Amino acid sequence: MSRVLDIADLSVTFRQEGREVRAVRNISFHVDRGETVALVGESGSGKSVSALASVGLLPDSAETGGSVKFKGEELVGASDRKLRQVRGNDISFIFQEPMTSLNPLHTIEKQITESLALHQGLSGSQARARVLELLEKVGIREAESRMGAFPHQLSGGQRQRVMIAMALANGPELLVADEPTTALDVTIQAQILELLVDLKRAEGMSLLFITHDLNIVRRFADRVCVMQGGEIVEQGPTEDIFSAPSHPYTRKLLAAASTGSPEPVPASAPEILRTDGLRIWFPIQKGFLRRTVGHVKAVNEATLSLRKGETLGIVGESGSGKTTLALAILRLISSQGPIWFDGDDIQGRKSRNLRNLRRHLQIVFQDPFGSLSPRMTIEQIIAEGLGVHGVPTGRSERELVAEIMSEVGLDPTTMERYPHEFSGGQRQRIAIARAMILRPKLVVLDEPTSALDMTVQVQIVELLRNLQRKHGLAYLFISHDLRVVRALSHRVVVMKQGDVVESGPIDQVFDAPRDPYTRQLLAAAFDMTAVGAA
Repeated sequence: MSRVLDIADLSVTFRQEGREVRAVRNISFHVDRGETVALVGESGSGKSVSALASVGLLPDSAETGGSVKFKGEELVGASDRKLRQVRGNDISFIFQEPMTSLNPLHTIEKQITESLALHQGLSGSQARARVLELLEKVGIREAESRMGAFPHQLSGGQRQRVMIAMALANGPELLVADEPTTALDVTIQAQILELLVDLKRAEGMSLLFITHDLNIVRRFADRVCVMQGGEIVEQGPTEDIFSAPSHPYTRKLLAAASTGSPEPVPASAPEILRTDGLRIWFPIQKGFLRRTVGHVKAVNEATLSLRKGETLGIVGESGSGKTTLALAILRLISSQGPIWFDGDDIQGRKSRNLRNLRRHLQIVFQDPFGSLSPRMTIEQIIAEGLGVHGVPTGRSERELVAEIMSEVGLDPTTMERYPHEFSGGQRQRIAIARAMILRPKLVVLDEPTSALDMTVQVQIVELLRNLQRKHGLAYLFISHDLRVVRALSHRVVVMKQGDVVESGPIDQVFDAPRDPYTRQLLAAAFDMTAVGAA
């Protein structure tokens, strides 16, 4: 079997402000023709840097050593002209978040055409026919009508399909997929992985797959390279790595799965939250007078309840109404129908009368880096709510910040640092500390673990369990990771296109789902039956 990519003793060193950071340390691996090789490891292990270094896509501050050969030709030290010929033509990339890779000002057709014009000289009707062919190949429905769409007009799964179409435009021999499914729902993940498997076989490509999701790797890759601290600590056939890992770090990764269940809710636990037929419809207005001609029915007749110390999981695909429902319960968007919080109907309260309740209703978002101000220290971020709500304590804010930082597993001596100085898992702990310092009764957790590595996910789930047990917190837990939902939730609500299609105790719904949509979600999450072996 001939080798497409052969990397030997690759090293990457970043030089910044007189400091040297060795991101990759003398790694060696290869990808054969028609093979899928997975690079796995936690964030910061050097996976993406290694892939970008292979085609000279690192910034000027990076110094690359060793050898990278594509079909026998050396790429380290190659001319810019040579590298431009290889990039996008022989080696193509698919990145994690297509919205940061697609130009928001250009249509889908124009962006794919640019690649065809650059590498193949296609334009006009020829280019349009090729774009249509590519969009149909990657499963874009009504492809011709979508060619004039802009990225924001497409769903996450559709945008990722467009990225795949762009990567395939010039018939590459090697496709590098860098976390291509991390931000997608489980059913869309399964569709994208199935698409990659089918395209790889049909096009005869090789695939370098970068991920931290070992469940995907086991069903998708021929061989695995495990990275830690810039080094490959173990590599070999996928089945060998999973059945008999030799390195302690590999065993740690394989063991990192959110398991167990939360503590039972006492029968006497009071009800914290209840909704009865909650409806969230957004008006569609047209014409000069902006008359309402219809509604976007985001949530229909949602009835749910939550007790002290209980977690209610809310699951469903993007656009199903999960976050919209949570925002309405927090009274951050308008809705119709009663919302009882701690025995009082808060639906009709004016904004100024809600302030006293806000400290008891907190939210933790998916991306802590986006929700933490880069201009504020950690102490200022965590203490901000104390100043806003005027919580009487008799103790200094600094003492309270130090106490909650210790409680969520952060070193209080780091409180004067800024968010960019912390890892993703640490930033999520900061976001949790900011919510918990107010001692709320209800916390909305909106995808709090989806952007984190498996090992960090386990830590955050255990932290949330401990905080719930200690303070009797009620959680509304929104997630597309059903493994984490099962580990953290007592009950679950399944949503589809604004409707609650199924609800009940977590074991009952997961072990004996009644609705076909619930069965589809569970199959995608736990079986991944839609994905064939590579």
